[in-house]
Amino acid sequence: MNQQGADHIEQVSGEIKDDLNKRLRRIEGQVRGLQRMIEEDRPCQEVVYQVAAVKAAVVQVAMTILSNQLASCLTEEVAKGGNPETAIKQFTDVFKKFY
Repeated sequence: MNQQGADHIEQVSGEIKDDLNKRLRRIEGQVRGLQRMIEEDRPCQEVVYQVAAVKAAVVQVAMTILSNQLASCLTEEVAKGGNPETAIKQFTDVFKKFY
């Protein structure tokens, strides 16, 4: 991995970045919807369902980034003739910060 260490998330490809940005814009809209629901005193159950949807969407964004990170770490480590276990350790450190 590069000199910035395990805290550095490798850049994502254009296609993945576009997908992530679309997901994040959708999440942004969902959060604005949550704000409206609270302002409108919508039933608790409806609000909680929407919160669960936002949570699931955020987790999907994180999983996309994490899977990209793992692939990047492994590819880079193997390309430089290093030990893949090093890349897995670095990925695991990042993964632990998420969970």
